[in-house]
Amino acid sequence: MPDIDFFWDDFVVGDVQIHGQHTMDQEEILDFAHQFDPQRFHTDPQWAESSIYGGLIASGWHTCGVVVKMVCDDFLLRTSSQGSPGLDQLRWIKPVRPADTLRARCTVMDKRLMQSKPHLGLVRLVWEGINQRDEVVVSMDGWSIYGRRPPPTS
Repeated sequence: MPDIDFFWDDFVVGDVQIHGQHTMDQEEILDFAHQFDPQRFHTDPQWAESSIYGGLIASGWHTCGVVVKMVCDDFLLRTSSQGSPGLDQLRWIKPVRPADTLRARCTVMDKRLMQSKPHLGLVRLVWEGINQRDEVVVSMDGWSIYGRRPPPTS
């Protein structure tokens, strides 16, 4: 079992963290799209030139996955995370193109204990993908479940 060094108790409303860095390349965009989102503006660079996007763009689902991976690698895997009941809002704000470099920004919006399970708490987080121009490209807003810090042992 991995070491846990961050619990529900440690989240502070208003805190902002920046995580990771990932540069998207055309091959990665095409591979993901062919497997999971085969719309032509994700799979055909020549066709995408004449689309409303003016070129190949990453699937929004791919972008979400990249953001989640950066947060997991840099932070989440060291927490008492118990998953999430889902997202309340997901927005794809700007297209992500080959050579864009993304980072993840997480903002703590709210937190509360779970009444039915007082050893757990909920944290409302906004996870954003930000490109190299500091533009938000994706925003995910939802609640996550975290374990509380265990009481000290005597």
